[in-house]
Amino acid sequence: MWNTDSFWFEIAIVSIIFALGNMIFGVFEERTPRLRKVAKYLLTLGIVLAVSYYIGRNIAMIMLALFFLPVVYIHGWWLPRKKGINGWTAEPKGRYYDFRKWDKNIFGKD
Repeated sequence: MWNTDSFWFEIAIVSIIFALGNMIFGVFEERTPRLRKVAKYLLTLGIVLAVSYYIGRNIAMIMLALFFLPVVYIHGWWLPRKKGINGWTAEPKGRYYDFRKWDKNIFGKD
């Protein structure tokens, strides 16, 4: 009944990671263009599928897990120590918006 010998397994894993990431951390990407979010998902999916096809599923899953190391480094050490931004709550918002080069006036020009 359950068969994981197809690329649907990789597609499901990458999709679950992105869905959970968007639900939990999507608030920090409020001004990121949708096209960039879709491109990031498709690029990640393409890389994982290519590695799985050419090198093997185990290597693809290890590589996917290794993608989290830079995230932990950036959010746990670099942002708080170098930029003064909490890597998990994006506070203070003013610094976070400056870091992302977003306009702080979220309601438009008045």
